[in-house]
Amino acid sequence: MAIDLLSRFKSAKQQREIIENIGEGKIDLLIGTHRLLSKDIKFKDLGLLIVDEEQKFGVMHKEKLKLLKETVDTLTLSATPIPRTMHMSLIGAKDLSIINTPPHNRLPVKTEVSRFDCDLIREAVLKEIDRGGQVFFVHNRVQSIHGMAATLYDIVPEVSIAVAHGQMKGHELETVMHKFVRGEVQVLVSTMIIESGIDMPKANTLIVNRADKLGLSQLYQLRGRVGRSQQQAYAYLLIPQSKKPSRDAIKRLQTIQEYSHLGSGYKIAMRDLEIRGAGNIFGAEQTGFVNALGFELFTKIIRQSIRKVRKEMNIDSFDQAEESKDPFEARIKISINAYLPSDFVHSASERVDLYRRLVQTKSIKEIDQIHHEILDRFGPLPKPAQNLLDYIYLKRYAVKAGVEKLSVDNDAINGEFNNEVLPTGEQFQKWLADMVEHVPDSFQLDQAQNKLKFTMRGESGSSHIEIAKKFLQSIV
Repeated sequence: MAIDLLSRFKSAKQQREIIENIGEGKIDLLIGTHRLLSKDIKFKDLGLLIVDEEQKFGVMHKEKLKLLKETVDTLTLSATPIPRTMHMSLIGAKDLSIINTPPHNRLPVKTEVSRFDCDLIREAVLKEIDRGGQVFFVHNRVQSIHGMAATLYDIVPEVSIAVAHGQMKGHELETVMHKFVRGEVQVLVSTMIIESGIDMPKANTLIVNRADKLGLSQLYQLRGRVGRSQQQAYAYLLIPQSKKPSRDAIKRLQTIQEYSHLGSGYKIAMRDLEIRGAGNIFGAEQTGFVNALGFELFTKIIRQSIRKVRKEMNIDSFDQAEESKDPFEARIKISINAYLPSDFVHSASERVDLYRRLVQTKSIKEIDQIHHEILDRFGPLPKPAQNLLDYIYLKRYAVKAGVEKLSVDNDAINGEFNNEVLPTGEQFQKWLADMVEHVPDSFQLDQAQNKLKFTMRGESGSSHIEIAKKFLQSIV
């Protein structure tokens, strides 16, 4: 098997040769950096794409990856999937496998969040040096990294310090890293370039300056650079002395400190999804909300479409549990105001939670429980709230009765059965015959669509919603 490597550390001549070989199919396996996404890279027959450290690739990078080959099998690897990828796996757009077992004898990294303190930094560095280890000091600003290295030298003048960042020339960066690997440098002051691909068992203390400016995935990846041996490792996340971090930054720091055990990447990724939001699946937008549809409806549409495509492609991994929840979606049309008024349920978060729970109910019993809970917590329901409960009841009864469409207005109640779930038993046939006998002209068969439809008219002054509920209950 012919294997080659492509990165900026290769000379221009070497890069041209590799690009020619990959276009002619002379290379079986090509390992490379983002350089592989350049326009001059043309694969003869790409069969498998493996993306390691997936969180390092932005949306624009992933759009370019799609253009490499539309139907190529793709495997992405990440300790902390970004929210967009995490969300796509949760709704079934991507398959997700989790490895929770840590390497043998690996210890969790002790994590501490602290204000910038020279005494703390000196103590942490000397403690690591005294036991024969090395230190990563992360300062993610190239413009001021040499100034930070000078400050660090003033704090611990007795140790050897070197600087590494991505804007250095290739041979300079390579020289610094080799010195650190050989132990000639005790403290490496660097940017986020050490975030991935660095495996140095002797480095077991990490100090991150301005940790409040980094994302959850970045903090987790950085912490993974230490503790790669049987030695106890330490991570110090520093924030400014006087400036208060933002609310989201506090959440991130609390999360990374809370989930310090091995194999916690999945939980951290889930928390990152909560903090940042899922974003839009299609297009180049990394974050944002689907305002036009609403998140619940958007997710539901995507999930249904994915299941449909997977069934057509005979892919067995589609969500069988989701498929068996409801045979169809009942469409209810009622001209009423149905919502929870703000003066009835004062808290916006409680209103959102109640809406979510009502939409996700799958049985009459669940609706009854929420109904009783609302009565107990907030008192008698105002008209809009009662309309909302009636609407949810009607949707659930309609699904159970096999009614696909239902419209309720002041004149009549019109409906249409779903042929696939229309009851065929003797009891239903008898009920249908009774209805046709006692309520003539209420049921008719649409020959064009082969649909059984019905029309109900209530007594003057009666509630058509209640009539519709009782009618559907009689079918159930």
